[in-house]
Amino acid sequence: MNSLEAEATARAKEAETPDVTELILQDILAGRLPPGTWLKQIDLERRYNCTRPEVRRALDRLVQKRLVEHVPNRGYHVHEQDGRRAQEVSDIRVILETAVSDRIVANAGEDDVANLRALASRFDELVLTGTMLELYEANLAFHRHLLALAGNQELVELITEIRQRTSSAPVSQWRTRARIEQSGHEHQLMVDAIEKRDVDMLKELTRRHILQA
Repeated sequence: MNSLEAEATARAKEAETPDVTELILQDILAGRLPPGTWLKQIDLERRYNCTRPEVRRALDRLVQKRLVEHVPNRGYHVHEQDGRRAQEVSDIRVILETAVSDRIVANAGEDDVANLRALASRFDELVLTGTMLELYEANLAFHRHLLALAGNQELVELITEIRQRTSSAPVSQWRTRARIEQSGHEHQLMVDAIEKRDVDMLKELTRRHILQA
């Protein structure tokens, strides 16, 4: 077997192997790994029949998604949500994001609306065909593009930093297919409001979306 054939075989084998990050995430969302659970790497190796480097990469990715916490010299554990802090962060986001609804509507051109629609539709497609991590990334892409229309990059960075103070949202709340589908529907309605130049509707949809009402 030459080097090209070996590389192709390795890629095919990798494609057939379930993503360890996704497997851990699914177990967290299903409650099989409840909040506060310490994630011993040797246990995860056995649980998912994978290597130590695969486990370490998966845990580090989930730390970035704020679903797992890393405590130096102790290890990793499933994030424990602080209900009070999460509510306060949501309240701050509502204040900031609804305050720029008028700017978003004023600045959005036809191409911007089309791009938002495409990003919302991509999220809807992934509800049927994608992984939870892909949904997470698609959701972030939609909201980044939406907020960027306000014309204030500092606001985008500030809201991103604020979101990082709690566990990943809304991924940690997407525990049912119905909730995920509702999020997708809300994305589409927000684009409708922008297209109709309806600032009040966009404000209300944004509030409901953030609070997962």
